[in-house]
Amino acid sequence: MNPVRRYRNLLIGLAATAIVLGLGWRHWQQRSDVKVPVSASAPAASAPTLAALELRDEDIVTASLSELAQGVDVSGTVKAVNSAFVKARQPADIVSVAVREGDAVRAGQVLVQQDATEFDLRLRQAEQQAQAARAQLEIAQRSQTNNKALVAQGFISPTALEASTSNEAAALATLNAALAAVDLARKAKADLTLRAPISGQISQRLAQPGERAAVDTRILEIVDLSRLEIEAALAPDEVAALRVGRPAKLKVDGLSAEMKGRVARINPAAQAGSRTVSVYVALDPHPALRQGLFARGRVELERKRVLSVPTNAVRVDRAKPYVLALEDTRVTERTVALGLRGEVAGVESVQITQGLNEGTRVLAGTVGAVMDGTPWRAKAAAAR
Repeated sequence: MNPVRRYRNLLIGLAATAIVLGLGWRHWQQRSDVKVPVSASAPAASAPTLAALELRDEDIVTASLSELAQGVDVSGTVKAVNSAFVKARQPADIVSVAVREGDAVRAGQVLVQQDATEFDLRLRQAEQQAQAARAQLEIAQRSQTNNKALVAQGFISPTALEASTSNEAAALATLNAALAAVDLARKAKADLTLRAPISGQISQRLAQPGERAAVDTRILEIVDLSRLEIEAALAPDEVAALRVGRPAKLKVDGLSAEMKGRVARINPAAQAGSRTVSVYVALDPHPALRQGLFARGRVELERKRVLSVPTNAVRVDRAKPYVLALEDTRVTERTVALGLRGEVAGVESVQITQGLNEGTRVLAGTVGAVMDGTPWRAKAAAAR
């Protein structure tokens, strides 16, 4: 190629490159000069604020020094200390039953009468046999008297006298056996009249007139409601702290009033299968108490004055228990250490050994989950 032409093409290329670079620089300069206006009304970024928690009086509890009553929970069925079944002593038909369920009876009262026809005949038979035995004894006695006189006169040998003596002894034994049979027949007849062994009320009537009762057939049940108790099965470690006479408070199904009682007896042996120990809690008399009702409650062991709060105020949804304490204006989480458990004025409470001071206010368990640092205020009604 011609050198002049080559030089000219090079100059044209450099000029085109310079033009492109100039246009690009101008465009970039124009864009960098553009300013984005900032609106004065745009809100500044800020952290979210928590709404104040409104609390009523019942939402706040106070840690206080109180008498904490420790106890053992007990439950069982109410039953009478004295109860008895009226059973048939002889196999015979039932003629009459004088009482029904709910009737009051006294000890010795005639309740059931059985048919005595067969037993009258047996008694008459035994009496006739006794008369025959008495007659035989009289004959043996006369023979013995005569033989003694004959021996004295030398008409019979002493051996014959010994034989008559034996006959007299045998007749006497036969008479005694017959008289015992009479007594047995008379007693069997008397057993047909069934009397109340204890005073109380009829709880069951298990047989009706006209039925034949075998020996030991249950006809009536009597319960004495003047003395009632429950039998509770407790673990050995719970029984170790119990003492006879400790007071108890019980709630009986169907009764609104709280029942009072005391520990009456403690079984000295444990059950073979469950290894539990039976504790018998006697109930104070009450007209509404009935045998068979279910009762549950607590036996008081001892009382200690400790710093405590209601059990439901302690939250256990974390590794360590804590409470939500109410500072001046905010809710603060406080980890606490727990101690004894019991009741304070009938409310389930727990001892606070560490983490709270007397008079500290905390949220009750009726208040749900609350974040640490949440502001709070009292409702108008609570403030008044």
